[in-house]
Amino acid sequence: MDITLVIYILPMLAIWGWYLHRRWAAERRNRTARQDAVTAGLAEPVSLHPVIDPALCVGCAACVRACPEQPEHTVLGLIAGKASLISAGDCIGHGACRAACPVGAISLVFGSERRGIDIPTLTPEFETSVPGIFIAGELGGMGLIRNALEQGRRAVETIATRAATGTDPAVLDLIIVGAGPAGFSASLTAMSKRMRFVTVEQDSLGGCVFQYPRGKVVMTQPAELPMVGKVRFRNTSKEDLLAFWQEVERKTGVQIRYKERVENIACTPTGFFVRTTRGELRARHVLLAIGRRGTPRKLGVDGEQLPKVVYRLIDADQYRGKRVLVVGGGDSALEAAASIAELEQTEVTLSYRGDAFTRAKAKNRERVQQATASGKLRALLKSNVLRIEPDVVLMDCEGSEQRLPNDAVIVSAGGLLPTAFLQSLGIAVETKHGTT
Repeated sequence: MDITLVIYILPMLAIWGWYLHRRWAAERRNRTARQDAVTAGLAEPVSLHPVIDPALCVGCAACVRACPEQPEHTVLGLIAGKASLISAGDCIGHGACRAACPVGAISLVFGSERRGIDIPTLTPEFETSVPGIFIAGELGGMGLIRNALEQGRRAVETIATRAATGTDPAVLDLIIVGAGPAGFSASLTAMSKRMRFVTVEQDSLGGCVFQYPRGKVVMTQPAELPMVGKVRFRNTSKEDLLAFWQEVERKTGVQIRYKERVENIACTPTGFFVRTTRGELRARHVLLAIGRRGTPRKLGVDGEQLPKVVYRLIDADQYRGKRVLVVGGGDSALEAAASIAELEQTEVTLSYRGDAFTRAKAKNRERVQQATASGKLRALLKSNVLRIEPDVVLMDCEGSEQRLPNDAVIVSAGGLLPTAFLQSLGIAVETKHGTT
């Protein structure tokens, strides 16, 4: 054989072998990650997510590289030379994968054959089937902060073109319900348009962002914030993002009525009559930016009204040195229990009615397992709360009653989606099973 051919062929074979080795190793990792996602209950999507047509996919991995959640979460990966959805539960609907695909092999859909998602029917301008009522943000199916900011702005810009001020000063142009990302952006837009509006928020600025645990990293992308301009946050903590929004609130002077909850919305000849916990309002348009978490799911037991019972963890440090019961089996419950268990002189019990924490991510299950093994946390599976008293909680543990000395209870049992509320207003809601 010609020595020249050997000189050229051997390096090429070495490079090709190295490439195949890396590809096979990556595929093994992807298969393992997908199986872990199935085991962890993350195989079903919770929001907008990609569906890949294998007949069109050329295996270029452009979608994998474009996903903003990588490498923190293995959302997409190559298996058998084709792009595949690895951990559907970690996808939050960026849509960057579809934009990056050079052959149009990716579609973005809601829900799946096994798990339907209730989505209100909206026009491209985010108006519901009830003329005059708009929805922006997570409630419309988009869980991304950037999308919520954009939708809040665009919805109000549409409303502004219709909201010619009438002769009755008691009728507002717009009522905005919620001050999360979509509601805050909408409020700034309405202010910039000199509209007569009121924003009500049952809790605090930030909505679902405010409810995240202390120190949680929030994934954002550059977005346009009305009256501010381009916001270039990417990986930033909850505290930093909220501090930025609070500074914007202070500088712009936008008014938000906190600790005020909407109780009813009714149609009137001039628009809508809105009753809140503080009074009555009238407006020509209503924008719902209330998220999908809805109201917290309660236990329905005696003593749940005690002040020591809360439904989310804001700051683990406030429970230092206390006896704490966390109820729930999802990620929020496990994160709360593990975070509090890291504090000194703190007794933490995690109660779940199931026999395993299958709904939680692997990393949260590992944290709980480590805390349990070290004696910092006690996990009670197949257990239920029977009654809550000022200094004790009565538990049913596999048919046996136990009394737990207790100073605080955190119920992380999820939320009741506002589907019934939307339907009571006459808003059409469609259950999506893998459709756009």
